[in-house]
Amino acid sequence: MKKKIFILIILLVFSILYLVIGNLMHIYIPCFIHQLTGLYCPGCGSTRMMFSILKFDFKAAFQYNQLLFILSPAILFLLIDYIYSWIVDKKCLVKKIPNYIWYILIVILLIYGILRNIYVPLQPVEL
Repeated sequence: MKKKIFILIILLVFSILYLVIGNLMHIYIPCFIHQLTGLYCPGCGSTRMMFSILKFDFKAAFQYNQLLFILSPAILFLLIDYIYSWIVDKKCLVKKIPNYIWYILIVILLIYGILRNIYVPLQPVEL
């Protein structure tokens, strides 16, 4: 259990370093799909969305990635449950979600990815 907590602390430290360095120096991990094709994937804007949420700028966060902004409370809940389950060695809720829910989510992500490339609303200024 101590080893798992140590791994989580290391991941948390690297995440915080990425957030601080990214915010101060504007260095982010680029979207390779966007770089290769020029199209926005369903995850494009998620880093900028997270930075905006941390600054309590929810309007800009929503504009960067509408779908992930709406799904973020559920994603956060499942992530916390997954980490807690991993630490205490119990079955997490993610494994109890039926496959058809995952298939529906994949279809929604694909439709969102297509629609955001047909109509691209004005994006807020880069961070």
